[in-house]
Amino acid sequence: MLRSLYSGISGLRAHQTMLDVTGNNIANVNTAGFKASSTQFQDTLSQMTQGASAPQGESGGSNPAQIGLGVRVAGVSTNFAQGSSQSTGRATDMMISGDGFFVTSKGGQQLFTRAGSMTFDAASQLVSPDGGILQGWTANASGVVDQAGAIGDITLNPNTMIATPTTKVTLDGNLPSDAAVGSPALQRVVKVYDATGAESSVTLTFSKSALGWDVSDAGGPIGSLTFTNGKQNPGPAIATSGGIAVDLSKVSGYATMSSLTVAGQNGSAAGKLESFTLGNDGSLIGSFSNGTKQVLAKIALAKFTNPAGLEKAGGSSYVATANSGNVQLGAAGDPGIGTLAGGSLEMSNVDLSQEFTNLIVAQRGFQANARIITTSDEVLQELGNLKR
Repeated sequence: MLRSLYSGISGLRAHQTMLDVTGNNIANVNTAGFKASSTQFQDTLSQMTQGASAPQGESGGSNPAQIGLGVRVAGVSTNFAQGSSQSTGRATDMMISGDGFFVTSKGGQQLFTRAGSMTFDAASQLVSPDGGILQGWTANASGVVDQAGAIGDITLNPNTMIATPTTKVTLDGNLPSDAAVGSPALQRVVKVYDATGAESSVTLTFSKSALGWDVSDAGGPIGSLTFTNGKQNPGPAIATSGGIAVDLSKVSGYATMSSLTVAGQNGSAAGKLESFTLGNDGSLIGSFSNGTKQVLAKIALAKFTNPAGLEKAGGSSYVATANSGNVQLGAAGDPGIGTLAGGSLEMSNVDLSQEFTNLIVAQRGFQANARIITTSDEVLQELGNLKR
């Protein structure tokens, strides 16, 4: 039987695979985070008809004579080049600018994806369209994220409430240096909050002394201020009242004017989560009704030594394989991972002009191999006609 007949069959199969890969790329031209694939061919084992010989005496050497037995698909590789950005305006849509992958968990299996279209489910978890739960690190009550810990499901409960205890009070303004000793004291009332958000008041009293001004609260003296030419003399500028630091470093002591005010304090009453924003480092920052902003969680990203070794698992997700290398977890901004952008999605990196060209190449390759088969058939028919 003619070898060319089977070579043609192998060509048909290989180009059919190329058509399948190209068709899948075109079908996913609008799939967020999709990475196009390409087909590589290689020849199969060649049949030796004559071996090589070395030069001997007055005879020259001869080259080997081999006849190829067709073509096979060497592999289907994935192109992980960055796709273009599409702005959506949705806070839960995220895009990685770099080589990292989102980490999701579905049915106990860890998956990796470039598609950042996330939504909230009934359990307030951030999930992908196919139900994979976005993974990351949850912040503690103080808004601190421990990236050395294990990753877990990211949950943003809309009923989350926080209260910020007051730890510092800042005063600003001027205390009149020409006030008489024993003149009526100046009082400033500051609202402060404890860890539960309960409000209370601290009354600070400023009394003129021979050297400057004495500061006291309900419990007694907490400090004193002295001035030279209106400027505060070096010394302890922070007093403590009931465990709260009172910053007096901005208070001046010029004549006549009395303008002492409470510039601010860092506590707040209890507030409920209203919205969140995404930072470039992957931090999910919650905005609360009391005006407080605090980190709630940080999104974990993954990278691999060989991303092309990942196995497609459906749903625009991948799983690690023996040739992808071990997963390396990190956060946005870490080397080799990239940054995050909120309100945008990474679109498919399929190049339609290239794919349509590949369609033509695959079609012509298929046709040419079909001609090999028909030509071989005609040769066999001619051989059969030798006996009539």
